[in-house]
Amino acid sequence: MAVKTTAEIGSKAIRSASKKVIKIDSPLVKKIIQDLIDTMRSANLVGMAAPQIGVNTRIFITELRKTKFRKNIKDLDPLRVFINPLIVSTSKKEIEGYEGCGSVASGGLFGLVKRPERINIKAFNENEEEFELETEGLLARVIQHEIDHLNGICFIDKVTDTKKLLGAGEFVKMTKSN
Repeated sequence: MAVKTTAEIGSKAIRSASKKVIKIDSPLVKKIIQDLIDTMRSANLVGMAAPQIGVNTRIFITELRKTKFRKNIKDLDPLRVFINPLIVSTSKKEIEGYEGCGSVASGGLFGLVKRPERINIKAFNENEEEFELETEGLLARVIQHEIDHLNGICFIDKVTDTKKLLGAGEFVKMTKSN
C-alpha cells in the first residue's frame, strides 16, 4: 500500500495542466493508479486525480462509496479508472451541489458548485480499453471535479456563494438530515 501525501492548493502540481498519457500499459501508470486508489481510500474521498499526488498526468479514479464525509451516499458506484479523459457532451441543465476536496485544507471545506447535470465522457481504462460513459448525479459531479484537477482548476475557483461554505463537521450534519 502506498498512501501519498495529498498535494494542497497552492502547489505547482495542483495548479498545472496535466500531460496526456502516452503508454498506458506501463509500470509507471500502474503505480500511479495504485497510489491513487490507496490514497483516495485512506483520505475518505470518492475521487482523486494524479495531480493530487503530485503527478501531472491525465489519470483520475472514482469510487462512490460510504466515507467519513458521505455516510448517506445512495448512488454507489464501483472503482473506475479514467486515463486521458475527454468530456464529449454535457447537458444544458446545470445543478448546484456541495463539493469538497482533499487538496483544500485537508478536505475540511465544502462549497456549492454549479455543474452540468449530465455528462458523456470518453476515456481509457487501466487495460488500455477505450470506453464511453453517460452519467448524471454524483458520479457526473465527481468526474467533472477530477477533470478540473487535470486542467489545474480547483473547486473553490467555481464556488457560487462563499457565504454558504461549510466546514467538514457542518457538511456531515447537513448530509445526515438529507
